[in-house]
Amino acid sequence: MLVADSYVGHREDAAVADRLADADVGTVVLSDTDRRRSRVRTTTADGEDIGIVVARDLADGDVLDADDRLVVVELAPVDALVVDVAGADIPPTVALELGHALGNRHWNLALRDGEALFPVPDSRDRMDATVAELLPDGVETRYESVPPTTFDDADDGHAHGGDGHSHGGDGHSHDGAGHSHGVHTIEEGGQ
Repeated sequence: MLVADSYVGHREDAAVADRLADADVGTVVLSDTDRRRSRVRTTTADGEDIGIVVARDLADGDVLDADDRLVVVELAPVDALVVDVAGADIPPTVALELGHALGNRHWNLALRDGEALFPVPDSRDRMDATVAELLPDGVETRYESVPPTTFDDADDGHAHGGDGHSHGGDGHSHDGAGHSHGVHTIEEGGQ
C-alpha cells in the first residue's frame, strides 16, 4: 500500500507543476468528508491501495507525496439546494422566518448572485419539505452539483468546546451557551 504523508503543494503552482511533469502521478477522488480527515484509506484511479496521512483539509488539485509517486487530489462534487431569490419580492418577515428555520438546522450556506446554496446532507425530500413551507410564490429552487469547497468559508474556525459551538465567518453570535454561523459569499465567476 502507498502512503501519502507529505503535502507538496497545488498542481497550479509552477514548482509543483514541474515536479508533476517528471513524476509517476496517480489521482484520488475524495468525498467532502474524507478530504477533512487526517487519515484516509482509499484507492487511486488506477486501483492502487493508498493511505493518506496529512494534517490538513485537502482541496481540489492538492498534490501529495506517496513514496516514489505523486498523487493529485480531486474532490467529488456535492449536491446543493439552490434557492433563487434574485428579483423575488420577499417580505422581510418571510426572509427572517426562512433564515431562522434554516439556521436552526445548522445548514451551511453560500450566497451567489441572488441565490442561496445549501449542501444536501442526506435527503432532498427533507430539504424540499422544509423550504416549501417557508418560500413565497415565485421563488424557484433547483439542485446542482457544486465543489464541496463552495461552503468552506462558512465552516472556517469550526470549533467545539464549552457549552456551545461556533462556525466562523460573517454570521451572528450569541454569548454563553450559544452559537454562531458563518456565511460564504461566492464572488462572480468563482468561489
